[in-house]
Order: sequence, then C-alpha cells, then structure tokens
Amino acid sequence: MTKTAYITEEGLQKLKDDLEQLVGVERPAISKQIAEARDKGDLSENAEYEAAKEAQGMLELKISKLKDIIANSRIIDGSKLDNKRIQILNKIKIRNTKNNSTMEYTIVSDSEADLKQGKIAVSTPIARGLIGKKVGDKVEIRVPSGVIPFEIIEISY
Repeated sequence: MTKTAYITEEGLQKLKDDLEQLVGVERPAISKQIAEARDKGDLSENAEYEAAKEAQGMLELKISKLKDIIANSRIIDGSKLDNKRIQILNKIKIRNTKNNSTMEYTIVSDSEADLKQGKIAVSTPIARGLIGKKVGDKVEIRVPSGVIPFEIIEISY
C-alpha cells in the first residue's frame, strides 16, 4: 500500500521531467543496446546482453517507482499553511542549545529533500521531532549520533 506524498508544484514538475527523461531517452537507448547485443550472436554467453537486460530491469523499476510517487502525490500550497506550528513546507530556524549554533531548514517531502539547499525530508529524525512544535519550544531530538537539544526560533513559509 502506497502512502500519499505531499509535494510542492515545482517538486512534482521535477518528478514528471525525470520520468519523461527515463521513458523518452533512457528506455530507447537501453532497447538499442539490447538489440545490438542480440545481433552479436549466442545470448547464453553474451555478457553485453546480460548487462543491458539488467540495466533495463533497473530502469523499469525506477520508472515504476516514479509513476507511483507521481500518482500518489498531492500538491500543497505553502501560502495557505499556518505558521503557528511547524508542518511540511515551513521554513524553520532552530538553535542547537548545546553549542549555540543556528540552522535554517525547509521541511519538504522525501522526494524533494536536498540538504545542500537546506531542505530536509519530513521523515528525518529532526523534522519528525519538530513537527507540531511552535516558536519558543525546546525539544530534544534523538539522531544517530545521540540526543540534540534545539530551541525553535522562527517559523515561516
């Protein structure tokens, strides 16, 4: 059973573009590789053919997963969200009360996460620990390296 993924309009468009690339460009290229390998003769000892068939299987799996994500995605309009409590698509500013460093993140769907851009997935330990909290709340979040104490400084969109 698949679960609904809440996503921005830009994130959904990126997924659709990725799917189009896989179906329109990569799938025909792999089909061509299979045909070329098949033309080389005995398939039972043809490593090129086996590699191309394996690549085709991996590609079809990617295509299937992307189609599933797109079919189960729901677009969220961040401008209609409440900024009183942390939820998906909120931009948050938090302070690590142990070392006094501040960080800014935007909580996004798993498919849109990109730490370099400050976008963390809603399924990460930090995001899960912050969801539902409000400005001024102090939370202790368990991460793989231990427990980190945070204070929520700001919530915006």
